[in-house]
Amino acid sequence: MESQLMGLAIETYKITLIISLPILLAGLIVGLLVSIFQATTQINEMTLSFVPKILAVIGVIILTMPWMLNMLLDYTRTLINLIPKFVL
Repeated sequence: MESQLMGLAIETYKITLIISLPILLAGLIVGLLVSIFQATTQINEMTLSFVPKILAVIGVIILTMPWMLNMLLDYTRTLINLIPKFVL
């Protein structure tokens, strides 16, 4: 019983990391590109770094939303199917 719960917790962390990875990578890459642009042009405007990151993250969310939703639905189905095992 405890090992099944630990496996479930590990699976939850894995899915969380897998789903958040594209969003985090998009923000990281765009932030790096904007930082390089700011360093080469010596423009130190704080809002210049936020707007491209926000747009990139929104774009990645829109593009990957069906994939994320399918992963979450599959995981939810798995959890619902496991309920009888955990009820005493």
